[in-house]
Amino acid sequence: MIASSTDLQASRPAPPVVERVDVVGVPMDLGADRRGVDMGPSAVRYARLREGLLAIGVKDARDHGNLAVPVPESTSQSVANAKYLPIIREVCEQLAVLVERIVREGGFPIVLGGDHSIAMGTLAGLYRARQRQPGLIWVDAHGDINTPLTSPSGNVHGMPLAMALEEHAVAAEHTVLIGLRDVDAGEKRAIRELGVRAYTMTDIDRYGMERVIEEAIDVAGTDPRSIHVSFDMDGIDPSEAPGVGTPVRGGISYREAHLAMEALAASGALGSIEITEINPILDEHNRTAQLAVELILSGLGKTIL
Repeated sequence: MIASSTDLQASRPAPPVVERVDVVGVPMDLGADRRGVDMGPSAVRYARLREGLLAIGVKDARDHGNLAVPVPESTSQSVANAKYLPIIREVCEQLAVLVERIVREGGFPIVLGGDHSIAMGTLAGLYRARQRQPGLIWVDAHGDINTPLTSPSGNVHGMPLAMALEEHAVAAEHTVLIGLRDVDAGEKRAIRELGVRAYTMTDIDRYGMERVIEEAIDVAGTDPRSIHVSFDMDGIDPSEAPGVGTPVRGGISYREAHLAMEALAASGALGSIEITEINPILDEHNRTAQLAVELILSGLGKTIL
């Protein structure tokens, strides 16, 4: 017997209501060679993030503005195999302090990058606030689990997951990578040796996003607000998200991305969201930032019906 649309709607759980959302911009572009991601937070705000939050019922939408981040021209990098790492760590510490305060006050952090190196600060803040490691779902075309010893480029935006694991801000057994399709040799070894659950695009093609995200939630953790989603927009196929610095063909589709965020909202386990690597210089009519706003809203409970 085929269930009617009424039956399906009746069985669909209502997403939890998030009453307070705290937006933090981190215009970081020291972690990558290609410039432009420092404009990512402005692009997302221009795509009407605040208006979208209020429209879905968020009662208290707070914007903390942008953290101050030095530009490359005003500083120097002294670590060739981890470029600008001391300065990146300073900014990440400021971010960690703010994220910790937001969570302790009952807010739901939405962190807008900037390149993906900022995840070190977000994860540290979540860990300090909750006194336990958050479950982590990392959506990305790349592993971001290089170290200064394995990185081919020395760009820190390819290292934040490795550093967060080393600092015990997250645990390998509760970390899931989704959307992989461009992984360095050292990263492949690290993923295997650390036991991080990883779903490549081949896995998504074979099993479907529904199964992948359900398994990811089981691994990351099902306690209320226990999961952090760190979403690099290059995880999505560049046909849908062209405004990224390191696009890789064959990525997550528009609907697959929404399905993942909708499932996280329905689970009640999502406690924070991070959006990184939007580069408006490379975008088409702010499409990538608009999609980022849509995905944030899906993660907070917006549904088609």
